[in-house]
Amino acid sequence: MSSLLEVRGLKASYGATEALHGIDLDVHEGKVTALLGANGAGKTTTLRAICHFQVRTSGSISLRGDRIETRTTEQIAMLGVGHVPDGRGTFLGLTAEENLRLGSHSRRNKNDIAEDLERMYGYFPRLKERWAQQAGTLSGGEQQMLAIARALMARPSLLLLDEPSFGLAPLVVNDIFAILRRIRDEQKVSVLLVEQNAQLALELADSAYLLETGRIVKHGSSEAMRNDDAVRRAYLGE
Repeated sequence: MSSLLEVRGLKASYGATEALHGIDLDVHEGKVTALLGANGAGKTTTLRAICHFQVRTSGSISLRGDRIETRTTEQIAMLGVGHVPDGRGTFLGLTAEENLRLGSHSRRNKNDIAEDLERMYGYFPRLKERWAQQAGTLSGGEQQMLAIARALMARPSLLLLDEPSFGLAPLVVNDIFAILRRIRDEQKVSVLLVEQNAQLALELADSAYLLETGRIVKHGSSEAMRNDDAVRRAYLGE
């Protein structure tokens, strides 16, 4: 199985504080990889390091075999890496549709934007109902949907998803993960998913890594991780 993303010996720091201590991970073509761990383990930092956003790094990061760790965040986005950050990052003063159109700005080929808009509205019908509404007036769940849809408007080959369930009601979370399953199956986008709800993450993902205090301590298929006693006790509540 070919790796779309290869991370080797990745270290990351905020000023003098090192948050990642040399991690290795792979995301395979068309697969979902979950990154599990407690708060402060370094999950969000991993996503930021991959797209060179607000963190200093060393080590190697390769996308389809090409080294990208020295590229700027904008250049990495142009290469097909979409990032849905924690806090969602929607432009609150713009309408839902303006946010979506902004998501396509990094595309070299601007054709079929209208078609992609309709595809996003098909995945997220609530956004179609609220296309002219300011993003800041949307509910938390709708803003999360908008953030995911905006990232997909760039037609990324790799989507970095940071805590899509955070702060949302269980029914909304179930809706969002059902949509993510559709996107996984229909769009064939590779996904690196950071998610506190380990049960949901392992149901969606093909494989998973467990991060503790900036180090990978376990990795394997989602099934193997679900059956691991330590993971079950610490993260699945079993």
